[in-house]
Amino acid sequence: MAEDKGFAPPQRIAIHQVTTRTGDSGKTRLVGGQLVAKHSIRVETYGTVDELNAAVGAAGEIIRDAPQARSGLSELQTTLRRVQHELFNLGSLLATLPQDLGPRQPRIQQEDVERLEAEIERLTAILAPLQSFVLPGGSRLNCALHQCRTICRRAERRCCELAEREEVDRWALIYLNRLSDAFFVWGRWVIQVEGRKEVLWDPNSPTGHGKRETG
Repeated sequence: MAEDKGFAPPQRIAIHQVTTRTGDSGKTRLVGGQLVAKHSIRVETYGTVDELNAAVGAAGEIIRDAPQARSGLSELQTTLRRVQHELFNLGSLLATLPQDLGPRQPRIQQEDVERLEAEIERLTAILAPLQSFVLPGGSRLNCALHQCRTICRRAERRCCELAEREEVDRWALIYLNRLSDAFFVWGRWVIQVEGRKEVLWDPNSPTGHGKRETG
């Protein structure tokens, strides 16, 4: 994937020291070397993308640890790994000021968005129509994917805030929007593959014993 886009090979990236102490004053450096506050909106944005990447990795490991479901969910495990790479590309993009972006720097592109849209459309076509809003639950993997969805929405909100102040690549915003939709659809799909029941919102169930059924 990186080779097709002409991105710089990761073998050129060398990390010789983890603890640098340069951030002890509450500052950090962007890719271009600029020193900024760790609580700046740009750092908050790519930090949230990093948080999402960790959550996606955790969801993938749930699939790995469930051998009885692995045959049906291996496709999703591969997809989640791809998404992790795309999120790292996005983090690299957001950690770089527009004037410092190089031609071979990883970034999100239109094809990444279109791939997500195709996957959303394909899986939606085989899912039962919704009869109510869906609550996270039904399986550990479903909950993990909903956690990814909500973190993704937060990353999108941070990215929108950044875009109001500074230039942000339009595909970064679109990608996060599509990805949150994809997490929702993947959450519904895994329930179907696992043979579980979706947890549907019941506004008349104050005790929490909501409906656990689909159409």
